[in-house]
Amino acid sequence: MMHIPRVQSMTNGDTVMASVEIEAPPERIFRALVGKEVEQWWGSADTYRMVDWSADLRVGGHWTVVVRTADGKAMPASGEFLDIEAPRRIVQTRTYDWDHPTLGRRQTTVAWLLQQVGRGTRLTVCHGGFAGLSNAATEHAEGWARVLAWLQAHVDAERPAAHEQRIDDGKASRSPCPP
Repeated sequence: MMHIPRVQSMTNGDTVMASVEIEAPPERIFRALVGKEVEQWWGSADTYRMVDWSADLRVGGHWTVVVRTADGKAMPASGEFLDIEAPRRIVQTRTYDWDHPTLGRRQTTVAWLLQQVGRGTRLTVCHGGFAGLSNAATEHAEGWARVLAWLQAHVDAERPAAHEQRIDDGKASRSPCPP
């Protein structure tokens, strides 16, 4: 039976919120978000793929990636880590290093909150910095829904169905949105 992603994504025009529950512990999801593994799951053959991922995983450290479109165009993005609380929270800036059609080169902030729930992790993304650019926010809300579904499918594919691990409920201590 195929797992149907239960991804939720929305925007108020200034901030995007998206979330998904994945049957894996927060430590596993955290590794997928910040390691070279990003290149394995983020994207699809008919949209784009993330390549050349590099991250200095510390507060003040920088990250870079190249978004390679289906037609081979390379579009770099980069940012800085503002807060890291492994495996529960990552806050980073993000800038397209090219002229994005709805966002340009505006710097935005992406916060990831990983909360242990039931048999897995609730991953919430809060992406802010779209004030005055509601079309960009709407586009990114749709994009985050795709990204979280890709991550969920990637992690689900590696989990042996017969050997699922029970994870006790945990509690998150902070809001995913940066101040």
